[in-house]
Amino acid sequence: MAEIHLKSLAHSYSKKPTGPSDYAIREMNHVWEHGKAYALLGPSGCGKSTLLNIISGLLSPSGGEILFDNVKVNDIPPEDRNIAQVFQFPVVYDSMTVFNNLAFPLRNQKVPEAKVTAKVNEIAEILELHNVLHKKAKNLTADEKQKVSMGRGLVRDNVSAILFDEPLTVIDPHLKWKLRRKLKQIHEQFNITMVYVTHDQLEASTFADQIALMYEGQIVQFGTPRELFEKPNHTFVGYFIGSPGMNITEVKRIPDGVLFDDIEVPLSPALNEIVQASPSKNIKIGIRPEFVRVSQDPTEGAYQARVMYEEDLGTYKVLSIQLGQWELKAIIEENAVSPKGVAYVNFPSQWLKLYIDEYLVEDNQS
Repeated sequence: MAEIHLKSLAHSYSKKPTGPSDYAIREMNHVWEHGKAYALLGPSGCGKSTLLNIISGLLSPSGGEILFDNVKVNDIPPEDRNIAQVFQFPVVYDSMTVFNNLAFPLRNQKVPEAKVTAKVNEIAEILELHNVLHKKAKNLTADEKQKVSMGRGLVRDNVSAILFDEPLTVIDPHLKWKLRRKLKQIHEQFNITMVYVTHDQLEASTFADQIALMYEGQIVQFGTPRELFEKPNHTFVGYFIGSPGMNITEVKRIPDGVLFDDIEVPLSPALNEIVQASPSKNIKIGIRPEFVRVSQDPTEGAYQARVMYEEDLGTYKVLSIQLGQWELKAIIEENAVSPKGVAYVNFPSQWLKLYIDEYLVEDNQS
């Protein structure tokens, strides 16, 4: 296993990039620590697979360095980086048995056959492949093939890290949870550095210790699933994490806070000082639907709004509420009485977030 350090790393597919929009990976500095499980999360086209291919050596970066345990590996070919990569579509040798597929990386390294057999049996046991060990790979189901693909990475003792590029995309939904659980078990057992690329926040949250959320070639936030949910560092994080995502609206500054339509939202003295001092006109506020307080009756500091419709999702309800021109979502408990027509909404100050130029502004005095 290895610590992977991306140092001033950047990549453009253009021969002569002229600006940030020409970069698939904008300059970044990032560290994947020894033996931890990470998710690289983001929408299609944000640069996740490009970054993974740079780490594995399948792609050379336009600039910056990749360090494995403080050793620069930019010029080291993929086969010498001791990186295992599991792709979206299983890579197996159909004409070989499962046993020979798993043994292949070891035999390439001239490992003694007795150790090959022991190691293959160990991995087959972990991945529940014993009953198909002597089957040809072409006769396997999609999830079995993906297990074999994973096993080829795990079977080597000297692997520095395993990179997963959307490995469960072709797997039936009812089998995904089993494979996610299996990957978590493998990580805990082998303590291997793992980086798991996905666009699915559920996969990321259930697999990873920490998540790197990418947007337009940048990692806009790195943290635990809880940190990304409770304190989104960027408006995109608020939008992308959660279902439904964070309610966000543009506002204008006023002497005591901010304003949207004719609705005034007070800010703490510290936040208001930052807003007043900023030259930017790109100011927004946001709050998670889970933290919007909804009542049928007026309460102190509440805003009068209109309930447009309700979605009952079984374990909770989602209300769509019109406040001025802002259509926001609020989540209430399944057994709670839903307001009809007029409702009163509160934004608890600890959950109302302020963004300037899309990035979170924090009140460090609170």
